[in-house]
Amino acid sequence: MHRGARDTSSALRGGQGKITKLNSLTLRARENPKCRFTSLVHLLTEDFLMECFWELKRGKSPGIDRMTVEEYGANLKENLGNLIRKMRVKQYRPRPVKRAYIPKSDGTRRPLGIPTVEDKIVQMGMKKVLEAIFEVDFVDESYGFRPKRSCHDALDAVNEVIMTKPINYIVDMDIKKFFDTVNHKCLMRCLQQRIVDPNFLGLVARFLKAGVMEEGKYIEVDKGTPQGGIISPVLANIYLHYILDLWFKKVVTKQLKGYAELVRYAVIRNYRKIYHIQDFVLCQISLNHLNLTEEVLVGLYKI
Repeated sequence: MHRGARDTSSALRGGQGKITKLNSLTLRARENPKCRFTSLVHLLTEDFLMECFWELKRGKSPGIDRMTVEEYGANLKENLGNLIRKMRVKQYRPRPVKRAYIPKSDGTRRPLGIPTVEDKIVQMGMKKVLEAIFEVDFVDESYGFRPKRSCHDALDAVNEVIMTKPINYIVDMDIKKFFDTVNHKCLMRCLQQRIVDPNFLGLVARFLKAGVMEEGKYIEVDKGTPQGGIISPVLANIYLHYILDLWFKKVVTKQLKGYAELVRYAVIRNYRKIYHIQDFVLCQISLNHLNLTEEVLVGLYKI
């Protein structure tokens, strides 16, 4: 049996700030690496979601309902009240994201999903909860979309490995179409390593399967997380933590001779500041074992 963690201390019931709530989750997660949280969705209160709203960027393209952040905020109290009521009676359903495309350097286009403002608010709250729990688990070698970490930190880490370790080979790898190919079942299993709240997990699943609206047509999805979704980067980090980072540490390194290290990071694109968690650097002492690593990585797409 697992030891559950229910966030119901008197301080939290009293409605203290989000810092107290999130810090409580982080403390529990850090103290017990096997702790699995049984009650989380109740943290998405009206006050908490209001704070999430004020963190949304202004002047962005609206979702399929054509409502902007400014328009939603004009009647914020009533809108959030309606949102909370829908969530309490389990009638809240994320709406499909609006499909847009941004150009890539190779001449092709990258799909981008634009959620509605209401869905952005809920995603922001869920993102904060997920980060509070999983940040204590992530390995030091992952740098993509993590608080107080950047691509520059990843480059510094790679530089230190190159300058101080017996490295013969450096391999820069890109996970092709990562956000488009994330396996939903596998992602949910990753989340269940720490979360067993069926309501919170159900909310994540509904976001994953909300679908896409493109040129007035609804498109169902059975894999991937929409690029542009606020919650997508943290879900990607959780997925890659178990699928790539821990696999490398617990499986690959035991089969290698000499020193090897993997550094995972996000690449910054200049156009509209779109970021992608899809790149990592593998530093190895022996090329003889590189083929094994590549073969296993290719197998990740078939999970």
